Parts: sequence; structure tokens; C-alpha cells
Amino acid sequence: MIRLIAPLAVTLLVAACTTATPAGSSASAQLVATNGNTVSGLVYFTHYANKVVISGKVEGLKPNAEHGFHIHEKGDCSSGDGVSAGGHFNPYGKRHGPTEHTEHHAGDLPSLKADATGVATVKHETFSVSVGDGPNSILGRGLIVHRDPDDYQTQPTGNSGPRVACGVIKASEPPPPAQATVDVN
Repeated sequence: MIRLIAPLAVTLLVAACTTATPAGSSASAQLVATNGNTVSGLVYFTHYANKVVISGKVEGLKPNAEHGFHIHEKGDCSSGDGVSAGGHFNPYGKRHGPTEHTEHHAGDLPSLKADATGVATVKHETFSVSVGDGPNSILGRGLIVHRDPDDYQTQPTGNSGPRVACGVIKASEPPPPAQATVDVN
């Protein structure tokens, strides 16, 4: 019996190691304004152990306002209004909600908070997504900035209004040191 179990255990261990996302795997999304908007930015996603650190900067936002911010199903920004990115990334079929609650979409992120000049600094960590393999991988997904704040109540969108910027999350080099060392929530 032990002779049968040992090879099986080794096989499972090797399979787990080959599908795990290596620490330090990185991706980024270059945000481009949708039609009639001026929002742009660069956001990084870096995998550390069992979490992903999200860092970057978004500009051209309404000053002193909050803006919904989500990872969406599709890495498609071709429609001009961001609708081609589909709905929120939700591989586990959960309800929309704030990231500090157990029940939330994998793509739910905290709203961006723009300063008086319309700039928001992104600093967040999440255990809900990965940069690599698996059903919660964000590679090839869309990143969307909305005009309005997320109410975290309205299902399934958070009532965040129109999409003002869209980007595709792609594998990339790690963020520059100034971005990589930000304090996370």
C-alpha cells in the first residue's frame, strides 16, 4: 500500500508545484481613456507568496472624488466605452462587495480616491486573484476605472457608472522600486 501511495504523493506534489504562481510574477495594465474622457494610468500587479500587491497611479480623474475600480472578465477595450471588457471578474460566482468581506467578486477592488489634482495612488493587496495559472488568474483580463464611486451594494456592478478608462492586464516586468515598495493596506 505504501508503495502505491508514495508515487501518488510525489506526483501530486510535482503537479502542485508546476501550477503554482511563482512569487515575483508581475503584470501591468496601461489604462487608456474611453471616448470623451481623459483618464490614464499604469497599474502593476505583483504576486508575493499567496497575495497580489496592486500599485500604481491613475490621472485625469474628477478631483476629490471616488471612482469604482474593478478587474473585468475580458481584456478587450475595443468598444471605445469599455463595455467590451464584460462584467466584473467573478470566477467563483460570488456576490459583489467590498474586498474586506468574504463575499466579493475576485475583481472587486477598493474605489480610487482622487486628490485635488485628479490623481489617485493605487496601493492594495488581495488574496482573491493570482498573476499566473488557475481560475483566478488576472492575465488577459480588463482593468476598468468608473466615473462614480462603488456603493458595494448594487448587484452585480456596484452602481459605479460609466467606464472612464480601460486597460488589458498583461505579463510584464516587475514595477520600478518606487512602485514595488509602497505600503499596502
